Amino acid sequence: EAIKPEPPLLLSEGGFIAQGYHGGLDELRGLASESKRVIASLEDKYRRLSGIDRLKVKHNRVLGYFLETGLAQGDKLMRAPLNESFIHRQTMANNARFSTVELGELERKIDQAGNQALGIELALWEDLLGEVMGRGPAVLRMAAALAELDVASALADLAHRARQVRPKLDAGLAFHIAGGRHPVVEAALNENVGAFVANDCDLSADGDSRRLWLVTGPNMAGKSTFLRQNALIAILAQMGAFVPAQSAHIGIVDRLFSRVGAADDLARGRSTFMVEMVETAAILNQATARSLVILDEIGRGTATYDGLSIAWAALEHLHETNRCRALFATHYHELTALGAVLTGMANVTMRVREWQGDVIFLHEVVPGAADRSYGIQVAKLAGLPASVIARAQAVLTQLESQAATGRGTQMIDALPLFSAPPAIPEETADARISAALRTVNPDELSPKEALQIVYHLRGLLD
Repeated sequence: EAIKPEPPLLLSEGGFIAQGYHGGLDELRGLASESKRVIASLEDKYRRLSGIDRLKVKHNRVLGYFLETGLAQGDKLMRAPLNESFIHRQTMANNARFSTVELGELERKIDQAGNQALGIELALWEDLLGEVMGRGPAVLRMAAALAELDVASALADLAHRARQVRPKLDAGLAFHIAGGRHPVVEAALNENVGAFVANDCDLSADGDSRRLWLVTGPNMAGKSTFLRQNALIAILAQMGAFVPAQSAHIGIVDRLFSRVGAADDLARGRSTFMVEMVETAAILNQATARSLVILDEIGRGTATYDGLSIAWAALEHLHETNRCRALFATHYHELTALGAVLTGMANVTMRVREWQGDVIFLHEVVPGAADRSYGIQVAKLAGLPASVIARAQAVLTQLESQAATGRGTQMIDALPLFSAPPAIPEETADARISAALRTVNPDELSPKEALQIVYHLRGLLD
């Protein structure tokens, strides 16, 4: 009741006590408002007295209230008999400024009222502070209660709108998510392109489940999203929220470890790979059987055999020593062979389909292992020049052939650094039309633009 809903920034400006809170303050403020009417009346009086219609009452911080008119009219005010009532204050380039005894008296009263009002406001402020401090514990309890209500109601609203469910939490080592979804990615998809593809995840350390999943599959297929969504579901469940899934049974996680993305710390002399290794070391040294770990692309920042060896050893350590529930995403397909010897590890992969030389990501997690990463197809989707894609495909074919025959030393001769890129097959009319249509957004076309596109597509058939 005491403070205005939108008070000024500084106490020294005044005007922060609400109207109606203090009668004396309201009276002083009324005087300030009344002064505006009095000033308007004085301005009219001085115009009639001087015969100058353009005479105006103005105010600034230096002179306070003053009368202003043009230089020609100012000469009139400086001559008798008007100079007895109008006191010359200042001559400007185009104007002359004057005051009167009556105007000076009014300014003094207004200033006094303003100072008195500010004094009352500051005194009321001190009283209010004392009142609040005296009730400090009650105010803090109320704030804490409001915060809890705010969080609970927001989470309840989200659970209703986003089709979330209440998770089951216990002291076991279960981690069974049916139809899990990434809450942020799902929200973005719902606003733009369509539904999120839900996936199951069962890392339960009891029964027939395997607590460590090795996730393989192409770039852009959804491995990182799958890892993060399960970590987020664990966090949401243990903070007391519903979770984006059909059902969720989670044994309490003591700590959640995450090693995803790429970052450096050059100021401390740490390269991207060094940061990756420091974070991996923290996980391998601290994770317990009750922990949940997500690891994405361990060992990719160094040479192939070095990286593969590190990833291999880290995977074995997680399985044999940490014995934690973990999701381990990798492009090292050689690691899938460990599924035959590590009893707690399962191979899963992201489903894809190939169609007319393109790869279609289905975003489904299924049992099995990927045989390749489809990196060149992803590069094509990203827009690399056709000549680069064709050259990369030729290099890949040669590399795979050399690896199969063990003749890796012949690569320099087989693929000279500056050899001409292979000829790119001429596009068919269907391919040209397909490429043109991919750039079209029907929802943004005017009728004229649509007709122009039809003529353009017709021309591609020639």
